Amino acid sequence: MADTQKTATLTLDGKTFDLPIYSPTVGPDVIDIRKLYGQAGVFTYDPGFTSTAACDSAITFIDGDEGVLLHRGYTIGELAEKSHFLEVCYLLLYGALPTAKEMEDFEALVTRHTMVHEQMHKFFTGFRRDAHPMAIMVGVVGAMSAFYHDSIDIADAHQREVATIRLLAKMPTIAAMAYKYTIGQPMVYPRNDLDYASNFLHMCFSVPAEEYVVNPILARAMDRIFTLHADHEQNASTSTVRLASSSGANPFACIAAGIACLWGPAHGGANQACLEMLREIGTVDRIPEYIARAKDKNDPFRLMGFGHRVYKNFDPRATVMKQSADEVLELLGVDNNPTLQVAKELEKQALADPYFHDKKLFPNVDFYSGIILEAMGFPTAMFTPIFALSRTVGWISQWKEMIEDPAMKIGRPRQLYTGATERPYVNVEDR
Repeated sequence: MADTQKTATLTLDGKTFDLPIYSPTVGPDVIDIRKLYGQAGVFTYDPGFTSTAACDSAITFIDGDEGVLLHRGYTIGELAEKSHFLEVCYLLLYGALPTAKEMEDFEALVTRHTMVHEQMHKFFTGFRRDAHPMAIMVGVVGAMSAFYHDSIDIADAHQREVATIRLLAKMPTIAAMAYKYTIGQPMVYPRNDLDYASNFLHMCFSVPAEEYVVNPILARAMDRIFTLHADHEQNASTSTVRLASSSGANPFACIAAGIACLWGPAHGGANQACLEMLREIGTVDRIPEYIARAKDKNDPFRLMGFGHRVYKNFDPRATVMKQSADEVLELLGVDNNPTLQVAKELEKQALADPYFHDKKLFPNVDFYSGIILEAMGFPTAMFTPIFALSRTVGWISQWKEMIEDPAMKIGRPRQLYTGATERPYVNVEDR
């Protein structure tokens, strides 16, 4: 916790209460209200926690007004351009960029733990073939606690570390297995000779009947998608993981809770919604009609993938993701894919329209990641599982930070009660 040298004064019914103010390394000051109820007998009211800091953290910082996203002090643009996903994982988990030897050891450790317990394969046959991959992932990840008993004691530092590596290593395998199951193809085992992103693509798209060679451009684009979604401060799913963790739940259950929260269309389904919008537009000649609708205040339609709830200026992840999207589309082409044709033309027309510039409605990371995943051949149902795969390291980092904080307390939000006051029970025959 940062030091405090300032206080805020609350006046209530003629009484004053001094509240400490903490100053972070970056960002707005924070008023400490932990003792407010005990001293003044009142709660604060903040639905959605839009003005409430629920924890102190040294992992990720976002300044939405300025379009800044930092992981341990490094800008997301520089990390996505110069680094790779597993190096960013190391940074998020341990607080510093690894040395060459540390990176080599970490990569080897993750690679050696990508296989899942063989009996877990049977779990998949319990799901319908048309089950959503996210439904499968919630169940299978939660079930990991039934298989890996030696890494569920959160009070044991070694077990926490084992759980960390297992989750990071096995999540691509589980996501790929969920995908293969839903399309009726045989599941593919991971390969230790491939890097993290290439291994995921191999498990998703290879088949026993022929050799599959991972294209390095696609692998790099996949790695960037993982990197750009690795952590995003105290969002809904991360807060869910922290809240579940505060009860002492095992790490696999906590990550399963995060996956369940991410499944919501207001959170992890944004790039899927973007692709569904592009398919609704259908053809390039209809783009002006939909742009006009987006400008019409009386029309509920809005362009998905443009603007961002957090970033009021521009999404700092979008610049790098656009570069990858351009590379992938140049490699795979858009001539035979009407959805991608619409995406490229919509991007062009929207960026040239002063309305979108004035409103700062620029294409965000969901717009470009949706284009990339569509071009690679992933169905939209797999977009959110890939997001969950990417975000796992952020959830684990936040979980570890919380568990290792000696001041950790179980989460217990208060409420503004608006129900009935106490009343007598009436027997059923007298009602």
